[in-house]
Amino acid sequence: MSEYSSSSPLSTPATPSIDPAESAEEVEIRDLADVPSVEVISRAAVMLMSAAAERLGLAEADPDHAPHRDLDEARRLITGLAGLVTSVSEYLGPHAAPIRDGLQALQRAFREASVVPDAPGAGPGEKYTGPVY
Repeated sequence: MSEYSSSSPLSTPATPSIDPAESAEEVEIRDLADVPSVEVISRAAVMLMSAAAERLGLAEADPDHAPHRDLDEARRLITGLAGLVTSVSEYLGPHAAPIRDGLQALQRAFREASVVPDAPGAGPGEKYTGPVY
């Protein structure tokens, strides 16, 4: 059993069943050197997207009162995601479009959540992606 599914670069880690009687050598763990770069990049993008969505309060029914809402943190995460996506999109193949769509959705959500929205082109990550309306 592999710790990670190899069916999709966006798959989530499987939880290996660990029997206390098993030794560390018996539990198969995927070596990072064996993970394709597109999977590493995609996983990093998904982690940044998830963290930004959480900081925007998008996981809650009422984002304005989300306990973890922090627009300053969301700005940093979205900007980091934009830099990553912009710099590696040529390597992502068919995964580039959905990741870019997710980034734009987060940028729009940030603009909607801001009391005083940034000027077009000045929002999080827009120096890398261009203005998002």
